[in-house]
Amino acid sequence: IKMKINGAEKQYPDGITISEMLKREGFQEEQVAVERNEEIVAKDDYGTMMLLESDVVEVVTFMGGGAR
Repeated sequence: IKMKINGAEKQYPDGITISEMLKREGFQEEQVAVERNEEIVAKDDYGTMMLLESDVVEVVTFMGGGAR
């Protein structure tokens, strides 16, 4: 299937879950938030929600630190 992840065209096998995609892309689940087709995905669904042809996925990484 073809989809966009953070604006880049990607090709993955049918039936890939969000969890599997994150691993392949080098993300750690506990450090990201995922938006699929403009909807936030619950972390509990990463392992069961399958990505579909033409999905648009945004992965946001949490950064440590802050103002002092």
